[in-house]
Amino acid sequence: MIQLKNLERSYKTPAGHFFVLRRVNLDIRQGEFLTIMGPSGAGKSSLLNVLALLDDGWGGEYWFRDQAVHGMKRKERADLAKRNIGMVFQSYHLLDDLTVRENIDLPLSYKDIPHKQRQAMVADTLDRFQIVAKKDLFPSQLSGGQQQLVGVARAVIHKPALLLADEPTGNLHSSQAKEIMELFRELNQQGTTIVQVTHSDANAAFGSRTIQLRDGWVVSDTANPELHPYEAIEQ
Repeated sequence: MIQLKNLERSYKTPAGHFFVLRRVNLDIRQGEFLTIMGPSGAGKSSLLNVLALLDDGWGGEYWFRDQAVHGMKRKERADLAKRNIGMVFQSYHLLDDLTVRENIDLPLSYKDIPHKQRQAMVADTLDRFQIVAKKDLFPSQLSGGQQQLVGVARAVIHKPALLLADEPTGNLHSSQAKEIMELFRELNQQGTTIVQVTHSDANAAFGSRTIQLRDGWVVSDTANPELHPYEAIEQ
């Protein structure tokens, strides 16, 4: 589904370029449930933002279903993301001026879905996440955990081909967190490709593959136990 070839991300500083991702080569197959782990500052969220097409400042090659994302214009990338990608943000990223129901409905507005069907899908999703009573509230009226649930609901309602999640259960109680991870596993079993960033070993256990980042490098990959990243670093 996704191929990254020599992908790098850096920022200009007074001391020169500071790299947050270094020579990332990664294949993500259709239907995988990939976990990205590593210490703070390793580049986990930076990699997720590149995969989500939220960041344009990277170099290298990014292929999505054989389409050369690195050769696309910004609008083409945005259209690709809207059609194919759902994102659960660590900081929610709900739209403050939209109600819970309107936030959840937003991804459906990018697709050719009849209004009545959209209403039914939103109603089912509100019920599934047990937030029907919150549907007319605005994000500022919700707790952090409730906002996270709305963010997850919004990300999955349009059944994206690729679901990206940045610490998806960080603000949830343990029982809620387990329910969300079981939902992710169910979606994955139905064919959704999932990439999550987490510090939680329990969350990682729901996945089928784990990579470790350190200082922007992929230093281990359970799908490639013979990976020797520091040989590349020394070259």
